[in-house]
Amino acid sequence: MRIDNPAPDSIFENCLKDDLKTLNAHLPRKRKLLSELLEEKHPHVECGDGSTHFFKKKELEHLAVMLDDSEKQALMLPIMIEVGSVEGGTIVRSKNGTEAEVFSKILDMPIDCKCDVITVFRPQLNVLRKVLKTTTQYIFTT
Repeated sequence: MRIDNPAPDSIFENCLKDDLKTLNAHLPRKRKLLSELLEEKHPHVECGDGSTHFFKKKELEHLAVMLDDSEKQALMLPIMIEVGSVEGGTIVRSKNGTEAEVFSKILDMPIDCKCDVITVFRPQLNVLRKVLKTTTQYIFTT
């Protein structure tokens, strides 16, 4: 007698998806533009788990000094740092390259944005997270 069980890989993938949902519950439901957050008295975003993520005003102002008006209108916060992505390592997706501009200024070195992806290496990540503590968040992917 044959028992039709789901393939072991599909069981693992389903468990992994559920685990990733739990790990990423802290992520914002909707990100906001830097220009928008600068106008808020208490800059924040609502998170998927019902909590509120607050941004430090000084951190937002630090970013604002680095960018021109059009870049402030393009930078979505928090910046999502993908861990465990398909591309391997740690990456940031950037549709317009504004994140690469910010990273270049903070790290004082050129940062490339290839195919809308910025690769971030561990030593760089440590510096970026120290400067952009509330304006960056980790997202866990497969």
